[in-house]
Amino acid sequence: MPEWLTTLLHYFSLPEIGLTAVFVVSFLSATFLPLATEPVLFGYIKLNFDQFWWAIGVATLGNTIGGMLTYWMGYGAKSAYIHRHADHQPKHFLWLQRIGAPILLLSWLPVVGDALCAMAGWAKLPWRGVLLYMGVGKFIRFVAMTFALLWIPADFWHKIASFLPF
Repeated sequence: MPEWLTTLLHYFSLPEIGLTAVFVVSFLSATFLPLATEPVLFGYIKLNFDQFWWAIGVATLGNTIGGMLTYWMGYGAKSAYIHRHADHQPKHFLWLQRIGAPILLLSWLPVVGDALCAMAGWAKLPWRGVLLYMGVGKFIRFVAMTFALLWIPADFWHKIASFLPF
């Protein structure tokens, strides 16, 4: 592993940097970078249970801001596309415009969540509704995942893992 990456990981693992690390990782994982927020969030909460709601809030905020960055990238991509191809506009975003901003409740899903954020920008869905539904969906995700990791017994997870083929 490169030395700069080791130094960076060590820096973010310091207890006083904990919430910052939760924010940075949750922000980056909401863009097209393949990161997972849950291990950092779970580790932080496990060490600082008294800050459970602060950690959930920080993770939600970072993940929502990252999702909005992806939204604005999709918004800009459509403007650039239309500028170059004014005679041809893709029609496959009509279903997204029909459903509207509530589809962003699913923005927490792996793989498709980031794409939904970008597609919402491309479809030029109203950003306030996108922000609201995206934030609510991500908040529910972090509460549910943290609850599952903290309060469901470890032997349950071991039984589930024994069924996995890898």
